[in-house]
Amino acid sequence: MFVTLVVFLLILSVLVLVHEMGHFLAAKKFGIYVEEFGFGLPPRLFGIKKGETIYSINYLPFGGFVKLYGEEGLEEKTKTKIAKSRVFYTRPVWQRSVVIAAGVFMNLLLAIFIISYIFTQGVMVPTQNVHIEKVITGSPAEIAGIKALDKVEKFIVSENGEKVEVKITSTDILINTTKKYLDREITLEVDRNGKKLLFNIVPRKDYPADQGPMGVLISNFEEKKYSILEAPVMGFKESLVLSRELVKGIGRTLWKLMTFQSVAKDVAGPIGIAQMTGEAIKFGHNAILEMLGLLSLNLAIINILPFPALDGGRLAFVIIEGITGKRVKTNWERYIHQIGMAILLLLILLVTVNDLIRMFGK
Repeated sequence: MFVTLVVFLLILSVLVLVHEMGHFLAAKKFGIYVEEFGFGLPPRLFGIKKGETIYSINYLPFGGFVKLYGEEGLEEKTKTKIAKSRVFYTRPVWQRSVVIAAGVFMNLLLAIFIISYIFTQGVMVPTQNVHIEKVITGSPAEIAGIKALDKVEKFIVSENGEKVEVKITSTDILINTTKKYLDREITLEVDRNGKKLLFNIVPRKDYPADQGPMGVLISNFEEKKYSILEAPVMGFKESLVLSRELVKGIGRTLWKLMTFQSVAKDVAGPIGIAQMTGEAIKFGHNAILEMLGLLSLNLAIINILPFPALDGGRLAFVIIEGITGKRVKTNWERYIHQIGMAILLLLILLVTVNDLIRMFGK
């Protein structure tokens, strides 16, 4: 439990720090005055001022923030001696857009980096090689002498006195061909450590539902490791595929929320993510990294949505200003973001309740 909590907090910390670092670096690049870089949410636990920026640790260990001078507009009486050119709201629309979107970009970059690294460590990919994963005790396959890791190459059977050979290049071919010859003797040609071996076997017609006619677990997936040059390309492609699936999933969830349908099985809050962290720990560091990459992608996609209080909502106001040439009144924008934050906190509360119901309702 303690290890799970520590890893969960580390994952959360990495996601937040990388995201806020995007805003921070972009603001510094454009010369915008950064008042504070904070991890966690206020009240402040302690802070260190280095240069012109305060770097703080706050009491609530969820989230983080970068406070930019003039981000929400300034009244005359609150102005300091900071040069007007360094005030956030005076910067060109495109620069403010970059600063706001930089957090999302950093989360995307983190996800691509992690997924690329995982490709260098080895991932399971489909091949034309069908091999035996497991042989059930007492099954026809075990009786015939077939063993785990054998690679099935040919399915041989006598048909009207003639030998018929079927080349096995997929699990479907082996399964469908086997079903045609139940309770008949067939021969499997397998490769075992480079040696070609033949095994006579009678696939049974009546068998346990979880065993199949021959009593074997088969797969056509094999581990493949990519080079340092190949991995980034594969990581980028995989990130696009995962992003598309996440967008679909988020869209389905939003639709369910708008139509008052149950989303308990589709959404996980902090507690649910902590549970998933515990499961990932059991499978090793690559599983933890994979989870971190998925969460970073998920955070990027959710954060870019044009909803108040999210980066996408703030970006929408800047884009509106760029189109109309007029800035939305500061108070209006602030109130809208406050309402958005209240809605988000309510959703987090509801999701957390769902997590608890899942935990204790089993």
